[in-house]
Amino acid sequence: MIRRSAFALLSALAVLGLAAPIRAADLNPDAARANVQLGVAYLQQGNLAVAKEKLERALKQAPRSVEVHTALAFLYERLDKPVKAEEEYETAMKLAPASSDVRNNYAVFLCGHGKVDKALANFDLAAKDRLYATPWAALTNSAICLRTVKRGPEAIRPLEEAIRLRPDYASAVYELADLKIELGSPAEASQVVDRFLAIGLVSPDVLLAGVRAAQARGDRAAAQVYVRRLRRDFQDSAQTRALPQLLGE
Repeated sequence: MIRRSAFALLSALAVLGLAAPIRAADLNPDAARANVQLGVAYLQQGNLAVAKEKLERALKQAPRSVEVHTALAFLYERLDKPVKAEEEYETAMKLAPASSDVRNNYAVFLCGHGKVDKALANFDLAAKDRLYATPWAALTNSAICLRTVKRGPEAIRPLEEAIRLRPDYASAVYELADLKIELGSPAEASQVVDRFLAIGLVSPDVLLAGVRAAQARGDRAAAQVYVRRLRRDFQDSAQTRALPQLLGE
């Protein structure tokens, strides 16, 4: 079965530069920005040594850059240095206390390292920020965090709120459908899936959840509808490859 482990993370790798600009008072802001971009690119490629070199150079050029400290936090996570990563996140938060992008990323880190209550508080602050462009992401992350510590029933509310704010947000739809199946309510899971599909949207995760919900209800005909669509629209996806095992083929 496919179970997505990643948070619905608007990661620093995607939003660097949006939270706060490199400050003009820093030594060489243009060079720092270039080195951050290079460092992030190497980080995404898995070349951690070169990423570290570029980001440390950027830090010398712009020691008060939120971009730099957020990217360093991601680097230290990849290097399995959680203490250093948390220090960088906290520095970024001090430099940009109003940035819900940074807060969301920090909360994902906290949840992943067992600091669940602190993570949930930060997700909540981000979701309530009226200036935050994507509160549904923070709500979905909060729900995923709750699910990782077996607090599934508490995750329903933030997922429903995320979908209310953004009905086309597939990550929240999938999580809610999957949670409903887990909690023994496959009929409600099917309703979640069908509402998403009814507005003209499609997602391999959501379709696979539809298959599982229909199977749990004993409705083979409904399951086959989702199966055919998954195979037609997402032929090469991991979700389609999971079907034979799921269907016992």
